[in-house]
Amino acid sequence: MENKIWFKRKSYGWGWTPSTREGWLVLLIYFVYLFFFWNLIQYFLINTIIDLIIWSLVVLISTGTFVFICYKKGEKPKWQWGKDNS
Repeated sequence: MENKIWFKRKSYGWGWTPSTREGWLVLLIYFVYLFFFWNLIQYFLINTIIDLIIWSLVVLISTGTFVFICYKKGEKPKWQWGKDNS
């Protein structure tokens, strides 16, 4: 099994950017998932506080999962100020 990197380190700052089709697909799924749950919560609006708690949990869990995938399938993160000349 090939260990292909889906996410490359950003050139400035800390974080990742998709570098393969798999990386872009994961990013797309993340946004579609959030959009789907946002519309679902809006459709079944129950109570503002309960909806806010549910939405916060959805965002927290999905973002945590997305960062975990980036960490596992991407380059190791580090703070950068442009391209490394060495």
